[in-house]
Amino acid sequence: MSTSNLRRRLHHGDVDGRKNEHVDISGVDSLNEPLLGNSDTNGSEVYDPRRQDLWDDDRKKEQLHWSFLFSTLIAQWAQWLASIIASSGSIFGRLFPFSLDNQNNPVHLSPLQEERLNTLRRRLQIPFDGSCIEHQDALRQLWRLAYPTREIPPVKSELWKEMGWQGTDPATDFRGGGLVSLENLIFFARNYPNSFQMLLNKVQGQRSDWEYPFAVAGINISFMLIQMLDLQSTVPSSKSGIRFLELLGRDENAFDHLYCVAFWLLDAQWLVKRASYMEFNEVLKSTRTQLERELVLDDVMAVKDLPSYTMLDR
Repeated sequence: MSTSNLRRRLHHGDVDGRKNEHVDISGVDSLNEPLLGNSDTNGSEVYDPRRQDLWDDDRKKEQLHWSFLFSTLIAQWAQWLASIIASSGSIFGRLFPFSLDNQNNPVHLSPLQEERLNTLRRRLQIPFDGSCIEHQDALRQLWRLAYPTREIPPVKSELWKEMGWQGTDPATDFRGGGLVSLENLIFFARNYPNSFQMLLNKVQGQRSDWEYPFAVAGINISFMLIQMLDLQSTVPSSKSGIRFLELLGRDENAFDHLYCVAFWLLDAQWLVKRASYMEFNEVLKSTRTQLERELVLDDVMAVKDLPSYTMLDR
């Protein structure tokens, strides 16, 4: 697919079509705040008045809608049932390890869980260094996976914007996201190439005129998962974090697989909500809420058991 056929991407100095405005990310030392625009901005949405169906293929639209609705209802029902049983104090309440009463109980890690959690934490502590040859090589690797037939651009080039970096130097977009953000993108491209290409090129569904930048959105998703899973704590104590420890014990790549699910789910919600750039934060929050609901389902023993995982295409 040629560049001219892609949907218009938002870069600095091109917000709402006004060349003299830009998204101000100066002075940000970490990803304590999302990189993309404020969802409270008024009048920022740009829609095509000649709207067609949300999906180009009616069957895909119906499948996505019912899959999303069904998984949401299951998650809400499971949370309600767990709360009722936990509050009853019955013997059945002790059979639900993620009931409300269990939040105050200490979490005991197996040696394998502890080893993998420590390995993941070491990954999270590595900042991206644009001057590091290994980190530059990782960026080039991502380009080769994204555009196999195209020549790899220099470290600083306008071509990086086509991937959804907001400037000519991708290093300026990592900030507090760290090297793990790049590793997540590479894992996505390697293990789910079809889904990766569909999101990169924005080929599915009726898109907004002002699309979210793919690569920078990926950094936001990495940081969202770190917060959601409580990975910066000594031992995760949130429901999602505790369940994730189980998944990590069964699969050392659970974080990376969960990242791929989160990215696909974000794009699916983006299309369902018919969102535009300034609504990115809202879509990211709803993506987190949906993942939290799915993670605590009783039958989720691995990332592939998540209802949203079924939407991924290898």
